[in-house]
Amino acid sequence: MSPAGPILKHTFLLIPIHGFTRSALSLSVLHLPNPHPQPLSDSAINALFGEGDDARRTLVEGWLEDKRVEMGKRVSGTGREKPTVKETLRARLDANTPVLKHLPEAFALLASPRYGLPPLDPRPGLKHAFAVADEACRIAGDTTIGTAWYARRGSLTAIYSAAELHQLTSPHTAPAFLDHLLDVSSATKSTVDDAATYANYIGRSWAGIIRSSGIF
Repeated sequence: MSPAGPILKHTFLLIPIHGFTRSALSLSVLHLPNPHPQPLSDSAINALFGEGDDARRTLVEGWLEDKRVEMGKRVSGTGREKPTVKETLRARLDANTPVLKHLPEAFALLASPRYGLPPLDPRPGLKHAFAVADEACRIAGDTTIGTAWYARRGSLTAIYSAAELHQLTSPHTAPAFLDHLLDVSSATKSTVDDAATYANYIGRSWAGIIRSSGIF
Protein backbone atom coordinates (compact mmCIF):
# COMPACT_ATOMS: atom_id res chain seq x y z
CA MET A 1 0.00 0.00 0.00
CA SER A 2 1.21 3.49 -0.80
CA PRO A 3 2.28 5.42 2.31
CA ALA A 4 0.02 8.28 1.18
CA GLY A 5 -3.15 6.40 2.23
CA PRO A 6 -2.32 5.84 5.94
CA ILE A 7 -0.84 9.35 6.21
CA LEU A 8 -4.00 10.85 4.76
CA LYS A 9 -6.19 8.87 7.21
CA HIS A 10 -4.18 10.13 10.16
CA THR A 11 -4.32 13.67 8.82
CA PHE A 12 -8.13 13.56 9.03
CA LEU A 13 -7.80 13.41 12.82
CA LEU A 14 -5.82 16.67 12.84
CA ILE A 15 -8.19 18.69 10.65
CA PRO A 16 -10.34 20.00 13.55
CA ILE A 17 -7.26 21.76 14.95
CA HIS A 18 -5.06 22.42 11.91
CA GLY A 19 -7.60 22.64 9.11
CA PHE A 20 -7.17 21.35 5.57
CA THR A 21 -3.55 22.43 5.46
CA ARG A 22 -0.12 21.24 4.47
CA SER A 23 0.80 21.60 8.15
CA ALA A 24 -1.79 18.96 9.04
CA LEU A 25 -0.28 16.62 6.44
CA SER A 26 3.19 17.32 7.77
CA LEU A 27 2.29 16.66 11.41
CA SER A 28 0.25 13.53 10.74
CA VAL A 29 3.30 11.27 10.51
CA LEU A 30 4.03 11.99 14.17
CA HIS A 31 0.81 10.11 15.00
CA LEU A 32 1.29 6.99 12.89
CA PRO A 33 1.47 3.59 14.67
CA ASN A 34 5.19 3.74 13.94
CA PRO A 35 5.64 7.51 14.16
CA HIS A 36 8.24 9.40 12.20
CA PRO A 37 10.85 11.23 14.29
CA GLN A 38 9.96 14.54 12.63
CA PRO A 39 7.20 16.08 10.49
CA LEU A 40 7.07 15.48 6.75
CA SER A 41 9.17 17.85 4.72
CA ASP A 42 7.67 20.04 2.01
CA SER A 43 9.39 17.95 -0.65
CA ALA A 44 7.84 14.75 0.77
CA ILE A 45 4.37 16.35 0.85
CA ASN A 46 4.83 17.48 -2.76
CA ALA A 47 5.83 13.97 -3.82
CA LEU A 48 2.97 12.22 -1.99
CA PHE A 49 0.08 14.65 -2.32
CA GLY A 50 0.91 17.31 -4.91
CA GLU A 51 2.67 20.64 -4.96
CA GLY A 52 1.36 23.78 -3.31
CA ASP A 53 -2.40 23.88 -2.91
CA ASP A 54 -2.78 20.60 -4.81
CA ALA A 55 -1.76 18.81 -1.59
CA ARG A 56 -4.55 20.62 0.24
CA ARG A 57 -7.02 19.66 -2.51
CA THR A 58 -5.97 16.04 -2.11
CA LEU A 59 -6.68 16.32 1.60
CA VAL A 60 -10.11 17.93 1.11
CA GLU A 61 -11.16 15.40 -1.54
CA GLY A 62 -9.86 12.50 0.57
CA TRP A 63 -11.77 13.72 3.62
CA LEU A 64 -15.01 14.14 1.65
CA GLU A 65 -14.67 10.62 0.26
CA ASP A 66 -13.91 9.19 3.70
CA LYS A 67 -16.99 10.81 5.26
CA ARG A 68 -19.14 9.60 2.38
CA VAL A 69 -17.93 6.03 2.92
CA GLU A 70 -18.66 6.38 6.65
CA MET A 71 -22.31 7.30 6.08
CA GLY A 72 -23.48 3.71 6.22
CA LYS A 73 -21.55 3.00 9.41
CA ARG A 74 -23.01 6.05 11.13
CA VAL A 75 -26.58 4.83 10.63
CA SER A 76 -25.98 1.10 11.01
CA GLY A 77 -27.30 1.11 14.58
CA THR A 78 -30.80 2.33 13.78
CA GLY A 79 -32.26 -1.17 14.31
CA ARG A 80 -33.62 -1.48 10.78
CA GLU A 81 -32.14 -3.39 7.89
CA LYS A 82 -32.17 -0.30 5.66
CA PRO A 83 -31.73 3.19 7.15
CA THR A 84 -33.79 5.92 5.53
CA VAL A 85 -32.36 8.55 3.19
CA LYS A 86 -33.21 11.20 5.79
CA GLU A 87 -31.24 9.39 8.50
CA THR A 88 -28.30 8.90 6.18
CA LEU A 89 -28.14 12.52 5.00
CA ARG A 90 -28.46 13.76 8.58
CA ALA A 91 -25.55 11.51 9.54
CA ARG A 92 -23.47 12.96 6.73
CA LEU A 93 -24.26 16.51 7.85
CA ASP A 94 -23.29 15.56 11.40
CA ALA A 95 -19.89 14.38 10.15
CA ASN A 96 -19.11 17.98 9.19
CA THR A 97 -19.46 19.24 12.76
CA PRO A 98 -15.86 18.75 14.00
CA VAL A 99 -14.39 20.58 11.00
CA LEU A 100 -17.19 23.04 10.29
CA LYS A 101 -15.13 26.18 10.82
CA HIS A 102 -12.67 24.97 8.17
CA LEU A 103 -15.21 23.94 5.51
CA PRO A 104 -15.73 27.37 3.87
CA GLU A 105 -12.02 27.56 3.13
CA ALA A 106 -11.99 23.94 1.95
CA PHE A 107 -14.92 24.57 -0.40
CA ALA A 108 -13.25 27.76 -1.60
CA LEU A 109 -10.17 25.76 -2.47
CA LEU A 110 -12.15 23.20 -4.45
CA ALA A 111 -14.11 25.89 -6.27
CA SER A 112 -11.12 28.06 -7.14
CA PRO A 113 -9.19 27.46 -10.39
CA ARG A 114 -5.73 25.95 -10.15
CA TYR A 115 -4.36 28.79 -12.25
CA GLY A 116 -5.42 32.41 -12.45
CA LEU A 117 -8.18 34.15 -10.53
CA PRO A 118 -11.85 33.31 -9.87
CA PRO A 119 -14.71 33.01 -11.13
CA LEU A 120 -15.41 30.10 -8.90
CA ASP A 121 -16.29 26.73 -10.39
CA PRO A 122 -19.42 25.10 -8.89
CA ARG A 123 -18.75 21.68 -10.43
CA PRO A 124 -16.78 20.27 -7.46
CA GLY A 125 -19.74 21.15 -5.24
CA LEU A 126 -22.16 19.41 -7.57
CA LYS A 127 -19.94 16.35 -7.79
CA HIS A 128 -19.61 16.14 -4.01
CA ALA A 129 -23.34 16.58 -3.35
CA PHE A 130 -24.34 14.12 -6.08
CA ALA A 131 -21.97 11.49 -4.67
CA VAL A 132 -23.53 11.95 -1.21
CA ALA A 133 -27.05 11.69 -2.67
CA ASP A 134 -26.18 8.58 -4.66
CA GLU A 135 -24.60 6.90 -1.64
CA ALA A 136 -27.61 7.76 0.53
CA CYS A 137 -29.89 6.13 -2.06
CA ARG A 138 -27.69 3.03 -2.17
CA ILE A 139 -27.66 2.70 1.62
CA ALA A 140 -31.44 3.11 1.76
CA GLY A 141 -31.91 0.41 -0.88
CA ASP A 142 -33.35 2.72 -3.55
CA THR A 143 -34.45 0.66 -6.57
CA THR A 144 -35.54 3.38 -9.01
CA ILE A 145 -34.36 3.03 -12.61
CA GLY A 146 -34.33 5.09 -15.77
CA THR A 147 -35.35 8.74 -15.56
CA ALA A 148 -36.65 8.22 -12.01
CA TRP A 149 -33.08 7.30 -10.94
CA TYR A 150 -31.76 10.63 -12.17
CA ALA A 151 -34.72 12.62 -10.85
CA ARG A 152 -34.37 11.11 -7.37
CA ARG A 153 -30.65 11.80 -7.15
CA GLY A 154 -31.02 15.23 -8.70
CA SER A 155 -33.60 16.20 -6.10
CA LEU A 156 -31.47 14.88 -3.22
CA THR A 157 -28.39 16.61 -4.62
CA ALA A 158 -30.23 19.94 -4.51
CA ILE A 159 -31.56 19.27 -1.01
CA TYR A 160 -28.26 18.14 0.48
CA SER A 161 -26.36 21.04 -1.11
CA ALA A 162 -28.83 23.54 0.29
CA ALA A 163 -28.67 21.95 3.76
CA GLU A 164 -24.88 21.85 3.79
CA LEU A 165 -24.63 25.49 2.69
CA HIS A 166 -27.15 26.38 5.41
CA GLN A 167 -25.02 24.47 7.92
CA LEU A 168 -22.02 26.70 7.25
CA THR A 169 -23.89 29.76 8.51
CA SER A 170 -26.41 28.19 10.91
CA PRO A 171 -25.15 24.80 12.12
CA HIS A 172 -27.77 24.34 14.85
CA THR A 173 -30.72 24.67 12.51
CA ALA A 174 -29.24 22.66 9.60
CA PRO A 175 -30.75 19.25 10.56
CA ALA A 176 -34.25 20.73 10.82
CA PHE A 177 -33.70 22.60 7.56
CA LEU A 178 -32.68 19.34 5.86
CA ASP A 179 -35.76 17.57 7.25
CA HIS A 180 -38.01 20.35 5.99
CA LEU A 181 -36.55 20.21 2.48
CA LEU A 182 -36.91 16.44 2.36
CA ASP A 183 -40.50 16.64 3.58
CA VAL A 184 -41.43 19.17 0.90
CA SER A 185 -39.01 17.96 -1.77
CA SER A 186 -41.46 18.80 -4.54
CA ALA A 187 -40.60 22.44 -3.90
CA THR A 188 -37.12 21.86 -5.38
CA LYS A 189 -38.39 20.33 -8.62
CA SER A 190 -38.17 23.45 -10.78
CA THR A 191 -34.55 23.93 -9.72
CA VAL A 192 -33.60 20.33 -10.41
CA ASP A 193 -35.26 20.42 -13.83
CA ASP A 194 -32.95 23.25 -14.91
CA ALA A 195 -29.36 22.08 -14.42
CA ALA A 196 -27.88 25.41 -15.48
CA THR A 197 -30.03 27.33 -13.00
CA TYR A 198 -29.05 24.92 -10.23
CA ALA A 199 -25.33 25.24 -11.05
CA ASN A 200 -25.63 29.01 -10.92
CA TYR A 201 -27.44 28.77 -7.58
CA ILE A 202 -24.66 26.66 -6.07
CA GLY A 203 -22.01 28.97 -7.47
CA ARG A 204 -23.67 32.07 -6.03
CA SER A 205 -24.25 30.41 -2.68
CA TRP A 206 -20.67 29.19 -2.38
CA ALA A 207 -19.32 32.55 -3.50
CA GLY A 208 -21.42 34.41 -0.93
CA ILE A 209 -20.38 32.18 1.95
CA ILE A 210 -16.73 32.12 0.90
CA ARG A 211 -16.51 35.88 0.49
CA SER A 212 -18.33 36.55 3.75
CA SER A 213 -15.67 34.40 5.42
CA GLY A 214 -12.97 36.76 4.15
CA ILE A 215 -11.12 34.08 2.18
CA PHE A 216 -11.19 36.03 -1.08
